[in-house]
Amino acid sequence: MSRILVIDDDIQIQELLREVLETAGHEVTTTGDARRGLALFREAPFSLVITDILMPSKEGLETIQELRREAPDVKIVAISAGFHWAGFDVLELAKRVGATSILQKPFDIPTLLRTVEDVLRA
Repeated sequence: MSRILVIDDDIQIQELLREVLETAGHEVTTTGDARRGLALFREAPFSLVITDILMPSKEGLETIQELRREAPDVKIVAISAGFHWAGFDVLELAKRVGATSILQKPFDIPTLLRTVEDVLRA
């Protein structure tokens, strides 16, 4: 069992990830706010952080960079519907700034579980 933090402003994504990952045996904490997610991580680090890229209060690329600076070994999965920023795919940018793995929304449950297990084993 791993402790997983989910940061996504979409409550349906939060609920889906919580249900799927708890069913797989993980302890899951969710938040819709990246600032709150960083505060939760600082209180008690998680084995894995799953974060959306585009969020209103603080965007995911900046969140990934902060997590990587504070906890170089933390596993991070970036999720996004995919879009381009300054000519770059944001999921590829997420990998460049420190995401361990990426998932494009919509993703299916088997792909999510496989990605989570692969990242946790790495």
